Amino acid sequence: MTMIFGVPLAVFMGQLMLGLINGAFYALLSLGLAVIFGLLKIINFAHGAQYMLGAFAALLGLQYLGINYWLALLLVPLVVGGLGMVIERTILRRIAHLDHLYGLLLTYGLALIFEGTLINFFGVSGASYPVPEALQGGLNLGFMFLPTYRGWVLVAALAVCLGTWFVIERTRLGAYLRAGTENPALMQAFGVNVPQLVTLTYGFGVALAAFAGVLAAPLYPVSPTMGSSLLIVVFAVVVIGGMGSILGAILTGLAMGLVEGLTKVYYPEAANTVIFLVMILVLMLRPAGLFGKEA
Repeated sequence: MTMIFGVPLAVFMGQLMLGLINGAFYALLSLGLAVIFGLLKIINFAHGAQYMLGAFAALLGLQYLGINYWLALLLVPLVVGGLGMVIERTILRRIAHLDHLYGLLLTYGLALIFEGTLINFFGVSGASYPVPEALQGGLNLGFMFLPTYRGWVLVAALAVCLGTWFVIERTRLGAYLRAGTENPALMQAFGVNVPQLVTLTYGFGVALAAFAGVLAAPLYPVSPTMGSSLLIVVFAVVVIGGMGSILGAILTGLAMGLVEGLTKVYYPEAANTVIFLVMILVLMLRPAGLFGKEA
């Protein structure tokens, strides 16, 4: 039996693959947070709740409206992203001129409202969402049996992450977004509707969280608390990569998923804390994060 560092090859590669899939979720959720903070300077503590809303919208859409998985992937991010735009226009815009702490507290309060409302109607027990028929079964990779749906999650998450990075960093629209947040008065003078850009950017960040929620629905029990614990890990990933860094969120999310997966092989007791240990180490050596810019 082939061994890698004292561990059977199948076990090592299996945990590596599962870690990469978890990392794809971290990257996708971290990307949404990074987009919102990097362009709007809003610490969106409702991100976990918006991820949960995406999963719940897919589940309820299937149960009551017959909306299948593929249609949910398109519609749910639009609906939840639209809700995010309403929140930005009616609530967040009123405190945009205040300290970042107010935005953090307000979004945290919104998260508690969303979570508490759904707990009141659906309880805390999780519901299952069926894997779409086209993605059932699995692939024999030789070292492990990979469920087809998990492979799809990895591909879809990476495609969305890289597409978002390209739009923000390499297109004219991305240049408008970055310029509109750095010097809104100048962009207004050129005829760009900066408030509308801000609203669309926040809605897009929320839509990314909802998209991740739809991807997660067939993998994890859909419950009102599913975003709470994950949000803390995702914030740690964003801090490690650098607050507001788009590329940092993607690369760090994938890397932390791999680190977590390998930790489960060699020291399972530390798997739930290793990301926070890495965060502490990074903050001690580079407070701005691995890809962040020093103030």
